[in-house]
Amino acid sequence: MRTAVAITTFAIVSGLAQPALAEAFAPYGTAKVDMHKMPVENTVFDVNYEDPQKLNVLYNFVKNTKKTTGGKVVVVTHGPELRAFAKENYEKYQGIVDKMAELSKEGVEFKMCNNAMLAAGFKAEDMHGFVTVVPAGFPEVAYWQGLHSALRFAQ
Repeated sequence: MRTAVAITTFAIVSGLAQPALAEAFAPYGTAKVDMHKMPVENTVFDVNYEDPQKLNVLYNFVKNTKKTTGGKVVVVTHGPELRAFAKENYEKYQGIVDKMAELSKEGVEFKMCNNAMLAAGFKAEDMHGFVTVVPAGFPEVAYWQGLHSALRFAQ
């Protein structure tokens, strides 16, 4: 019976101490909430993953972003992950490639840096058909970001 009384007393004292304890760990206050509706926005993803398996994370980012922004989506790939898009690696990365192809069917454009592709030992004809090889990755990202800004400011 003593144990039950001690536990009850501890629970009451702990409950009273919670607000004071919470304030001690919140010197910056509490987050604001702004659950506004997003306007239609175009987005570009700058992709450079050391591990091609991380393209699974990209899939989720793209799906969630596309659902929220409703605009055009471009993925620019220029890192080691581009190996997953090579036809010869389809068996190894089939699950990922199929997800990326699904995104492509939903209107997502995949742009691949020619420089990174050549450095990895591939040619354009080695890649799956939903990929478009472009001269260079960073300029491509800048192009799509700049195009979006120009269109926005023109409105």
